[in-house]
Amino acid sequence: MRIIKYGALTVAGLLLAAGCGQTPEKKARTAGEKQGGTAAAGKAASAPPARKPESPKPPPPRVVDCVKLKCVALTFDDGPGPYTERLLNTLHAAGARATFFMLGENVRSHEGTVRRMALEGHELANHSWDHPSLTSLSAAGVRSQVQRTQEAIAKASGGVRPTLLRPPYGATNTQVGRAAALPEILWSVDTEDWRYRNVARDTRVGINEPKSGGIVLYHDIHKPSVDSIPKVLEGLKRRGFTFVTVSELFRSQPLKPGKTYTDLAPPKPVKAPTPSAPPSGAPSAPATPGSPTPGPVSPTPGLPLPGTPTVPGTPTVPGVPGTPGVPGVPGVPGTPTPPGR
Repeated sequence: MRIIKYGALTVAGLLLAAGCGQTPEKKARTAGEKQGGTAAAGKAASAPPARKPESPKPPPPRVVDCVKLKCVALTFDDGPGPYTERLLNTLHAAGARATFFMLGENVRSHEGTVRRMALEGHELANHSWDHPSLTSLSAAGVRSQVQRTQEAIAKASGGVRPTLLRPPYGATNTQVGRAAALPEILWSVDTEDWRYRNVARDTRVGINEPKSGGIVLYHDIHKPSVDSIPKVLEGLKRRGFTFVTVSELFRSQPLKPGKTYTDLAPPKPVKAPTPSAPPSGAPSAPATPGSPTPGPVSPTPGLPLPGTPTVPGTPTVPGVPGTPGVPGVPGVPGTPTPPGR
C-alpha cells in the first residue's frame, strides 16, 4: 500500500509539473492572444460585407438625327460566329456601331461576345432560335422561336432584351407579326454575301449601293464578309455616311410591333397649296388704282358689241373677223381690187 501511495503522489506531481510548466509571462501572453483573437473575430463579424464591384453597363443611347444626317445601318445576321470578335475589333477601331440579328442557338456558345456587343454600344436583335421560315410555323411555334432567343440574349448580355426581329429569309405574314409582337426589320441592300462569298464583291456592293436611311444586310458567320468590312467602312465614310444602329436610324419614326421596315424613308416635300378659282357669281377683286378696268367682251370675236362705236377708216371684212383691209381683198390692207377678177 505504501508503494502504491508513493507512486500516486509521484504521478500527481508529474501531472502538476506538466500543466504548470509554462512561466507566468507565457501564460499571460497566451491569454492575451486568445482575448485578442476573440476581439478580432468580433470586429470581423460586425464589419459590413464588402460590396462587389458593379459590372460594366452598356453606354446610353446616342442622339442622332438621321433626318438631317446621311445615315446607314450595317446589320449582321446568323451569328455570333468564329469571326464576330474580329468584326467587333474592326467596328471599334472605326468608331462604328452596328446591329446584330442573332440566332439563339449560337448565343449560348458565344456569351462573352454577346456581352461585348452590348458594352460597345451595338444593338442586339432577334433572328429566331434556329433559322426556320416563321411563316411555316404555328403561332405557338413562332412565339417559342422568338422568346427562347430573347431569354438567351438577355442572359448572355447581362439583361439586354432585344426590341427588334428580323424574320429568317425575310419571310413574314400577319400571323408572324401578331405572334412575334416585335417590329420586323428587313433591308434595302442585300449584299448576297452568303451566296457569293467574295470579298471584292461584298466590298463593292457595300460601298456603292447604300443610300441615305438604308439598311445593309451582311452575315458575320462568313469570313469573306468580315474581311470586306474595313474597306466598306472607309468607302462609306468617304461618301459622308454616319454609322448607326437600326433603332438610332428610326429615332424620328417610332417602330410598331408587327410592321415591317426596309429603310428610313426620306420626308416627303411639302407642296404649296394650289389657289382655287373663285365660285361662280362671286364679286371680282377691286382693280388696282391706275390700272384700266377691262370692259365687256363681245360674244362674237371680231364683232363690236351693240352700241360700241367703230374706229373710222377701219372697216371689218365680212367673214374675216377683226382683220382690217379693203373690201374684196381680205387681209391685204390698201391693195385695190383689179377690175375683171
